[in-house]
Amino acid sequence: MRKVYYIYNPRTQAYEKVYPTLKKRILGILRQIFIGMGLGAGSFIILLLIFGSPSEKQLRSENSRLLAQYNVLSRRLDDALGVLEDLQVRDDNLYRVVFQADPISQDIRKAGYGGTNRYEQLLDMANANLVVNTTQKMDLLNKQLYIQSKSFDDVIDMVKNQDEMLKSVPAIQPISNKDLKKTASGYGTRIDPIYGTTKFHAGMDFSASPGTDVYSTGDGTVLKTGWMGEFGNTVIVDHGFGYKTVYAHLKDIKTKAGKKVVRGEVIGGVGSTGKSTGPHLHYEVHLKDKPVNPVNYYFMDLSSEDYDKMIQLAANHGKVYD
Repeated sequence: MRKVYYIYNPRTQAYEKVYPTLKKRILGILRQIFIGMGLGAGSFIILLLIFGSPSEKQLRSENSRLLAQYNVLSRRLDDALGVLEDLQVRDDNLYRVVFQADPISQDIRKAGYGGTNRYEQLLDMANANLVVNTTQKMDLLNKQLYIQSKSFDDVIDMVKNQDEMLKSVPAIQPISNKDLKKTASGYGTRIDPIYGTTKFHAGMDFSASPGTDVYSTGDGTVLKTGWMGEFGNTVIVDHGFGYKTVYAHLKDIKTKAGKKVVRGEVIGGVGSTGKSTGPHLHYEVHLKDKPVNPVNYYFMDLSSEDYDKMIQLAANHGKVYD
């Protein structure tokens, strides 16, 4: 049915029927369509601004899940680093102490990664600080695990060499001294018998008759023999594992440099050569090229009671012969 419009005619003072042309009808229809489309697009844009698109909503949900996962991962890495730190402490203060090995330097354990910025490409990401921090923890954990793994390989090698080490570590007295009566002076500050001045005595003196057998206190290789200044005739044995022993003022030497010796093997005889006031053996134990108290290295030669007595005798200033 054709649509009819009415328009007021002031001359006739009456409403007259007006039949719109096809063009006007088409324009009217198009106007209504455009108005509807505009209202629809505006409503759609408003809805997007308020609620977001389905893809944006899904993306925000995924970002939220990733953020939560990074936080969980960061906490788990903290826990793992804590466990690893406990292992490092046990390694340095227990395993390596047992085998007389140096602890691993903290400079090595805590060393970072050098060179260019490894994390520069992560700085443009959302929550960059969290992502970079978590990645750094992962890198630190990987590096410290590698270092600790290598350290445990070293400890395993030490365990494998334990039998050899026990044979090599100085563990008996260098002369026969079951009754301990030949113990003359111990390790520490003493009065020089010749100059009368205070000096550090880096070993122990054992008084004995000239020619009394002197024994190697552990397996090893004779490093040096011969005259060594104030020590006179001297033998130095390298036992490996950081240990060396020194036998000074000998009357005679019964071994030679380069010879393999075993614990209890005779390497010389007590004498009074060099700077000495009487026949005796001056005996030193060195660990990593530093003298240590020999009294701690007679554990295979003395009972617990005799060992306590030896410690007391060694602690006394006693008579120094050199």
